[in-house]
Amino acid sequence: MNQQLYQQIENYMQECMTDSAHDKEHIYRVLFMALDIAKYEQQIDMEILIISALLHDIGREDQFKDPRLCHAKVGSEKAYEYLLRIGFNEKRADHIRECIYSHRFRSDNPPISIEAKILFDADKLDVTGTIGIARTLVYKGIVSDPMYSVDSDGHVLDGSNDAEASFFKEYKFKLENIYDKFYTDRGREIASERKQSAVSFYEEMLKEVKNCYDNGEKELSDILQN
Repeated sequence: MNQQLYQQIENYMQECMTDSAHDKEHIYRVLFMALDIAKYEQQIDMEILIISALLHDIGREDQFKDPRLCHAKVGSEKAYEYLLRIGFNEKRADHIRECIYSHRFRSDNPPISIEAKILFDADKLDVTGTIGIARTLVYKGIVSDPMYSVDSDGHVLDGSNDAEASFFKEYKFKLENIYDKFYTDRGREIASERKQSAVSFYEEMLKEVKNCYDNGEKELSDILQN
């Protein structure tokens, strides 16, 4: 892959990325993690991998505008059509389409090729550790979801059985369970190194919020009774 082609596709990617939780820096982190993982695998088509990483989230804006859409499906088709326009043959464009279509975590379409598996792992690594916590909080702010929910008695919920969307619910539903979902040994290794920082953040935040409510409600009750 030459510099001119990379620059052309990078420019197209930058035009498509508008979501601050899925911005161009997310793309570069995924690309760099993919390059790291690829060093530990055999017979990787680096051009396919690099282009797939650059274009894997170009359907995000479409999904944000219409939540019924799957950004992976929309993005894979946009990437396929774009690559054909700039002269890629159908076979290679289709390979990239397959990588992008199968990169989503919540999907019944798992990655098949080694390039697709590397992209999946690289993308998921950006949801691990403290960076995964930070990105989730940013996204929750964008869509106006709260950090946590409370039940009818005013008790803070930990996210396990919350009815409404929140950061705690996203942590329990996705972030906590992502560490055994990797396809490559290198992806699992990096994820394992990052895991404890995310666990510690969640546990400390939950403790701080619960202590705030428990102590505050008691203080308020004592004042109101006097």
